[in-house]
Amino acid sequence: MFRNDLKWSDVTPKAQFLNRRQIMAAGAASLVAPRAFAAGYSTDEKPNMLEEITNYNNFYEFGLGKTDPAQNAGQLTIDPWAVQIDGLVDRPGSYDLADVMKMGPIEERIYRLRCVEAWSMVIPWNGFQLSHLLQKVGVQSSARYVSFETLQRPEEMPGQRQALLDWPYREGLRIDEAMHPLTLMATGLYGDPMPKQNGAPIRLVVPWKYGFKSIKSIVRISVTSNQPETTWKQTNFREYGFYANVNPQVSHPRWSQATERRIGGGLFNSRQDTVMFNGYGDQVASLYAGQDLSKDY
Repeated sequence: MFRNDLKWSDVTPKAQFLNRRQIMAAGAASLVAPRAFAAGYSTDEKPNMLEEITNYNNFYEFGLGKTDPAQNAGQLTIDPWAVQIDGLVDRPGSYDLADVMKMGPIEERIYRLRCVEAWSMVIPWNGFQLSHLLQKVGVQSSARYVSFETLQRPEEMPGQRQALLDWPYREGLRIDEAMHPLTLMATGLYGDPMPKQNGAPIRLVVPWKYGFKSIKSIVRISVTSNQPETTWKQTNFREYGFYANVNPQVSHPRWSQATERRIGGGLFNSRQDTVMFNGYGDQVASLYAGQDLSKDY
């Protein structure tokens, strides 16, 4: 269920969860503080605690374990930071983080996150629509896809010293997915700058797709006419497709996606049925009209 009248006072009090030692600066606070609530896009489900969000996550650049990012990400340098925007755009260039953050109004949105390992959270993000950034740089008529690239800095990201993946991490969206108003460039959590272990200073959030599509610590955005190579599809295309839409009817080859474990849900009530498109079907199902989502997985 989605509501357009939620405020922070309607959910669990922010002060109850904030641990400011875990919050890493991502530029000027005035740029990342939420300025408006995103009408119509947030779930009314109770958000997870900040401690859960920042201590149980995937960020393989800092290690394979769920707690490795929190333990290892503190050494990451995020100031200065720039994002290279190139490809089929009218105004390519290297944009300072402060300029990127001015490309759209910062909003608060409470989104579900569903990971391919069959666990989920509800996370309060601050950020701006990716569509606003793309409109500002001028997407050309031949554009069909948008690709993203994570920072590669093995001296600060110990996971990149291993050959687990072909670094840097790369992801991509079809242009209509990228322009959809649900697709968010997130700059923070609970009204504060993004913690490093969660993808500081700027990351993608695509709530109807499995979490590996929501690439972290972005340094490059390219607009292309051809479908880009993506890291997990390149690593194992039989298990990880380009679309990665949450779909309970399409199992991962090694486990079912029919149910999920809600982090923080307790020992006895934490499993629940997975919902198609992670519950965002009313907003995004039309994007895939005519597609066989058992093949376009």
